[in-house]
Amino acid sequence: MAAPLTPDRLIAILKAEGVKVSEYPGWRTRERDDETGKTFGPVHMILNHHTGGRDALDTVAKNGVAGLPGPLAQIYLARTGVAWLCSKGRANHAGLMAVNAYTSFLNEASTHPAPSKASGTIDGNDVAYGIETENRGDGKDVYPREQYDAWVRINAAFCREYDWSAESCGCHKETSIEGKPDPLGPVEGYGTRGQFAFTPNQFRKDVAERLKHPASWSPPTTTTPTPTPTPTVEQRVAALEKTVADQGKRLAALEPK
Repeated sequence: MAAPLTPDRLIAILKAEGVKVSEYPGWRTRERDDETGKTFGPVHMILNHHTGGRDALDTVAKNGVAGLPGPLAQIYLARTGVAWLCSKGRANHAGLMAVNAYTSFLNEASTHPAPSKASGTIDGNDVAYGIETENRGDGKDVYPREQYDAWVRINAAFCREYDWSAESCGCHKETSIEGKPDPLGPVEGYGTRGQFAFTPNQFRKDVAERLKHPASWSPPTTTTPTPTPTPTVEQRVAALEKTVADQGKRLAALEPK
């Protein structure tokens, strides 16, 4: 049984993983358990989303949208890489999951089938932590390096705590019976890589690599060396004149007195 984490424990594992954490007011008591009569947990996976817009913290943490009350995730990941804690309990983020897709994450399968409504459905809000990552979701809005790095760290923190593999890290489009497209978009870069398109498989590879190291680990990065400026003609002439003058002084010193 994977019981949901207490607020203090959630903060502790995120900070240990190097995540910058902020607490949204009231998050420790905000949830959808009482309103729905459904209990959050046992939890078996993480479900990753994009917000579909910018500056959506209040919407995700408290206000919700028409027909879908908040909170809309347990964590809101800002573009700055700050993880805002929004709910300690059940949140409206996953909707109905296809059973075949959910089972593949539950069993930490090496591949995950396309979600099939014919396989049956399960309420994903009961079993999955939700992370809403700030992005317009138009396929053009770029996830900054610090945001993607925090995203990997957050998923790894849950996996490390529960002894899950990276195959417990799912994306909304991998479980939704409604054809949800998220997460979507280019990533500015990660580690030694430059810009690349977000894909669930690459994301899980990055989480898996992180889990091979201590929570304090950071991926290596490349530093572009500062190019040596090309000297101007005047600078080259001045250097040559100095060389000739220095040579003349050395020759003069060798002449017999």
